Amino acid sequence: MGRVLKRHEPEAAARPVVLIGKDTRISGYMLESALESGFNSAGVDVLLLGPLPTPGVAYLTRAQRASLGVVISASHNPYPDNGIKFFSAAGSKLPDEWEAEVEATLEEPPQWVDSSRLGRARRLEDAAGRYIEFCKSTFSGDLTLRGVKIVVDAANGAAYQVAPKVFHELGAEVITIGGNPDGLNINQDVGATHPQALIAAVQSQGAHYGVALDGDADRLLMVDAQGRLYNGDELLYLMVSERLSRGEPVPGVVGTLMTNMAVEVALKKRGVQFVRARVGDRYVLEELLARGWLLGGEGSGHLLALDRQTTGDGLVSALQVLQACARGKQLAELLSDVMLFPQTLINVRMDSDRMPDWKTAWKTHPGLLAAQKSVELELGDSGRVLIRASGTEPLLRVMVETRDAAQAHSCAERIAAAFQV
Repeated sequence: MGRVLKRHEPEAAARPVVLIGKDTRISGYMLESALESGFNSAGVDVLLLGPLPTPGVAYLTRAQRASLGVVISASHNPYPDNGIKFFSAAGSKLPDEWEAEVEATLEEPPQWVDSSRLGRARRLEDAAGRYIEFCKSTFSGDLTLRGVKIVVDAANGAAYQVAPKVFHELGAEVITIGGNPDGLNINQDVGATHPQALIAAVQSQGAHYGVALDGDADRLLMVDAQGRLYNGDELLYLMVSERLSRGEPVPGVVGTLMTNMAVEVALKKRGVQFVRARVGDRYVLEELLARGWLLGGEGSGHLLALDRQTTGDGLVSALQVLQACARGKQLAELLSDVMLFPQTLINVRMDSDRMPDWKTAWKTHPGLLAAQKSVELELGDSGRVLIRASGTEPLLRVMVETRDAAQAHSCAERIAAAFQV
């Protein structure tokens, strides 16, 4: 990666600078050292940020005019997993062409610069503070969170230090759970993947709101005082609705193939165009950029507001929601237009030995196609069917969505059974 970076940097320019942040997994220390050494050996300088949310690294990459941002995290996965994400100098995901060039370079013999041209590493001591100030700047300056009690679930992850401070410094009374990482407990029974902990804490503490982040704090779920959980589809609609209520134009919104149909119906009633992208925040972002729109997201809680941040940001998204509430309405009232359609999702395991081309073979299965057509005729305009292969394991995901929960369940079972025959 360092070698490819140097190819793209002008020869006369100063040495490239790369920022490295991480979440709280124990393996992050090891991978941080390896990345630091690798970049230095290619003649690239490194700024170490320590534990910081993924969107915080994206922001600081832009703010520091760095050449590249790196995040060591496996997001919502358990602690034994880890991964590496890269951001461009603009704070966005790297293009496919860049990835292809790096993959091609991996096939070349290793190379290092001579000792006089080695890169250096130093720590950016106030990285967290800079990101906190950025988050606060996205909240309307004429509003405050004084008198609001918020439970923040940091998932024992990258936001365990910054998230409570953001809300506290905007005036809220903050109670933190999932704020004691030990390297092994990230996402363990807390965070956006386990919202029951937040629901219980909001109710026991008598809080007004609960904010659940995941391990790298790029996704968001929220809870109201009654203990009701709101997913990314609902929060996306709320963000759109709040802007419309203030007279801001919202020409269109991007969701995914999994976005609840009720959101699409509600947006179209308000004259807002809705487009579905492939599942994954990367594809939502690509569609937004292609259309010049600002708002998009998915039910898992990855939400994008491109006039506030270049990537999904759980804290910035939470502040957008709380900003709407601070103007005098509760979450349930703000979302009264949206009653989510029941969805039934069935995972059908495929035999990868018997079906090595499982990612595409299901598309020509006659029984499956016949059952799908039958269900679609039955549902008409009142529901929809989505069938797709998992991107990582031999599973066929069958989803049926309609206003009637029993109908959604029976239709999904019919399709799944037809594929298993």
